[in-house]
Amino acid sequence: MNSENIKNLINSFTEDDFKNCVNLHIHSTCSDGKCQFSDVIKQAKELNYKKISICDHNTIDGYLSNNDDILLTGVEFDCWYGYVFFHLLAYGIDVTSDELKPFLAKHKYETEWDIIRIFAKRDIKKLITAIHNAGGIAVLAHPACCWALSLERFVKKLISFGLDGIEIYYPYKRHRKIIKFHNETKIINIANKFNLIKTGGTDCHNASIS
Repeated sequence: MNSENIKNLINSFTEDDFKNCVNLHIHSTCSDGKCQFSDVIKQAKELNYKKISICDHNTIDGYLSNNDDILLTGVEFDCWYGYVFFHLLAYGIDVTSDELKPFLAKHKYETEWDIIRIFAKRDIKKLITAIHNAGGIAVLAHPACCWALSLERFVKKLISFGLDGIEIYYPYKRHRKIIKFHNETKIINIANKFNLIKTGGTDCHNASIS
């Protein structure tokens, strides 16, 4: 699957799909989730999901031993640009890509511990290029929690580096429900203004994905 096919796939999902049978942001025990990677797949099938993406922090380890049609490959990278710490989702990547390897965690604690992950040093421009060269697309995760003073200006800068999409259909649970700097209407307007792909997921870290 190339990047255009990935875009077409995601664009084919409706808001209703994202709320009921498509979840493109789930974590497993390969990072800081509580559910085994294979069990996430099993649960998704039992719930009749169309598509899921398990986006563990800075690692693709789960994909190296699991392959299923329900999966869209994914990873969530910890990144900085200027004073802004944010998460970048990569979808549809070739997990064997050598170009992505420098950006992946070298130790398990780099996938779990917030105090370690927040000191990540990834060149965002080079990371997005590597994602594209690995056949994937780059998406800004949970933008309402992004602490940029001007979200639109920040997104425009990421677009200049090659940003493809933005996470829209997101329930903002857990701590992200409290720590919000931007409202969802603003995010949808930004997505529409810059013709960004709209994705969605629950950012589930629990043992149950339902």
